[in-house]
Amino acid sequence: MILWINGAFGSGKTTISYELKRRIPNSFVYDPENVGYFIRKNVPKQILKDDFQDHVIWREINFSILQTISDEFPGIIIVPMTIVNPQYFNEIIDKLRSSGVEVNHFTLLANRETLLKRLKSRGDNENSWPANQIDRCISGLSQDLFKVHIQTDNLTTEEIINYISRECNIKLQPDNRGFIKKKIDRLITQIKHYRF
Repeated sequence: MILWINGAFGSGKTTISYELKRRIPNSFVYDPENVGYFIRKNVPKQILKDDFQDHVIWREINFSILQTISDEFPGIIIVPMTIVNPQYFNEIIDKLRSSGVEVNHFTLLANRETLLKRLKSRGDNENSWPANQIDRCISGLSQDLFKVHIQTDNLTTEEIINYISRECNIKLQPDNRGFIKKKIDRLITQIKHYRF
């Protein structure tokens, strides 16, 4: 089973994904962005696109890797990745479903102000690339294709995780961490996933 956590930049995809990993035994977080960084480092600059998702090979490689992991790994694969383009969604997620992989897709939604506040808390300003994608993401991800939608503005991380687990009939392990330990774990996750 794949849990695909979609959403605008700053919606909480990474936080939710790693909290799910902590609570779901035998789970693995797969980050499709890493393929994009590989492409950027290994093709001539003259043919690089502004968004690595626009490279057909990015979609093909991520489909193939996810298919392989799904075939060989007996656990749950968690994928935090923004995909707004319906064609790209079809080329990866629908193609996985067509090949027999169970993909449960969730989109974390939030209003513009919430997203900007979250981006600012992680060091992105209003003119950063993620901030400049907000309107495109809000508009595109509101389409029915990108359901199940979760409006996160007033939800806690625990509420979002519990909702996803209920929708997928996944039993979560108890979370015995205290408030401070949770905060530290989430901060470490955030720091590890900063892109410089």
